[in-house]
Amino acid sequence: MASSKLLVCLCIFHVLIATSSLIQAAPTNSKLFREYIGADGNNISFSDVPINPNVDFHFILSFANDYTNTDAPTPTNGDFSAFWDTNNLSPFQVSSIKARHPNVKVAMSLGGDTASNNHPVFFSPATISSWVRNAISSITRIVKENNLDGIDINYEHFHADPNTFAECIGQLIFNLKQRKIVSFASIAPYDDNNVQPHYLAPWRKYGHLIDCELPILCL
Repeated sequence: MASSKLLVCLCIFHVLIATSSLIQAAPTNSKLFREYIGADGNNISFSDVPINPNVDFHFILSFANDYTNTDAPTPTNGDFSAFWDTNNLSPFQVSSIKARHPNVKVAMSLGGDTASNNHPVFFSPATISSWVRNAISSITRIVKENNLDGIDINYEHFHADPNTFAECIGQLIFNLKQRKIVSFASIAPYDDNNVQPHYLAPWRKYGHLIDCELPILCL
């Protein structure tokens, strides 16, 4: 599951967004701190991370993938499963950290670099409608089971063109927000010339639904 390009040391990314130019729907507190956690089985728990009570603090569980969790993973066309460290970041622990810290929200990130056995995770929908339908169903289940608040889009590899990616992601976010399944959605465009066009497409067409675009800082 680890991303050799993005996941460093504790497989935690730190992102501090303090300017309204990066946040379309600004929270009450203008300072937003986001931390990716749970990839590569690090035995890291929420309590290992210091939480500043004076900022909006988002944990992002990494990752949920639409791939089988097998030795030779195959795509499941939008049927997502949790690939993060569910032993240390369980639904009970999600609820506990949110109860102890009212400024904390927890989201899950979709995609990432690799699934099991370092198999690349490709965005590979069979069709737009079938992927969106499966994604809405599976993500709704995971959100409710884990008491989550939002989603983050973090695909790095693609077997689809930018327009297909835009429609799938845009329709997914629209439906999840309309049904009040999630309260926020973000995208994390990886700094790669082959990747960025896929993220520009949903930003241009569905930017009004995206709450923030994350610059990625690796520590």
